[in-house]
Amino acid sequence: MYRLPFNPCRETITTTTLLHLHPHRRRQFNSSAQMGKQRRSQTQIQTQPHPDATTTAATTTTTDLAIAPSQPPSPTTTKTKIPIRRRKKRKLSAAAKSHQENPKSSSPKNKLYPLQPKPIQRIVSRSLSCDGEIEIALRHLRNSDPQLAPLIEIYPPPTFDSFQPPFHALAKSILYQQLACKAGTTIYTRFVALCGGESSVLPNTVLALNPQQLRHIGVSGRKASYLHDLSRKYQNGILSDSSIVEMDDKSLFTMLTMVNGIGSWSVHMFMIFSLHRPDVLPVNDLGIRKGVQLHFGLEDLPRPSQMEQLCDKWRPYRSVASWYMWRGAEFLNIPTVKTMFLFTSLHFLLLLPLLLGLCVGTMIGIRKCCFDYAHPSITLRRRL
Repeated sequence: MYRLPFNPCRETITTTTLLHLHPHRRRQFNSSAQMGKQRRSQTQIQTQPHPDATTTAATTTTTDLAIAPSQPPSPTTTKTKIPIRRRKKRKLSAAAKSHQENPKSSSPKNKLYPLQPKPIQRIVSRSLSCDGEIEIALRHLRNSDPQLAPLIEIYPPPTFDSFQPPFHALAKSILYQQLACKAGTTIYTRFVALCGGESSVLPNTVLALNPQQLRHIGVSGRKASYLHDLSRKYQNGILSDSSIVEMDDKSLFTMLTMVNGIGSWSVHMFMIFSLHRPDVLPVNDLGIRKGVQLHFGLEDLPRPSQMEQLCDKWRPYRSVASWYMWRGAEFLNIPTVKTMFLFTSLHFLLLLPLLLGLCVGTMIGIRKCCFDYAHPSITLRRRL
């Protein structure tokens, strides 16, 4: 039997040829024919041909479907429709609708403006030696930290009147390092006399002094090297009195700590008591750390980072607050009061037997005198 080769592109086929096909080929042909007819019907609908052509195509499709055997429709031939979600319309308020209808009629009162941060009032501080600056600082400290008010009332306000040239003050701070006040004063007096007076304490004069001369007046070899290093930096132009006065606090701290023998504590003391800078906090000073501990009721001594956080509300007059912390450490130093009480009580216990003996002896003597005065005859008999 002759078998016609399978050609899915064939549009029409006779009934006799369809009967001679193999059943498997017949099913393939039927499915492909149905798919092709559906494609043609879709194209015809899109192009919208003449009505006569559509009727002829419909008659051909019905004859072909009548010839083809009845089979269930394949899932691929079914046309699926994807549902489209409708876009939601935003409901406008009455004010927005009126603004859209009449944009010019909207009043500026209904407009929304972005919130703007309030400007922070910054207090510009001057040198503490200026007239009236100490009173302004004390008023600011009372308002920012009411706990400082009792200390401010107890102690008189600090004075920052003394001024020395920066080189002279730095050399003096080097000489006073790690010495008692009396010993430092003695060595400083000898040093000024060796230089030829306070007005002669200059970089060239200090460089002319050798370590033996400085050691003869009580200056150690290490401190002599510190003085010479400071004088060289002045001579080379790295430092000068005018530049030190004009520098800001951070730049001054960086430049002065480059000098051998001058640390953070020396720089802070120099900035407060020589340059009269208002906003300096000596975070490494033991007295100020103790005062801050007692002032804020801390269990341990605060670290430098904690000092910055706790004392931030004293800006820009932390120098004045530091001075009161020194005074507060002397006034509120509870451990020192306890040690003094224990020391005095120990001495009292040691002297108590002697005091009791004196009292007993005094009482016996008074009683004997009274007896002799009351009975003179008995006393005379006893003497005879």
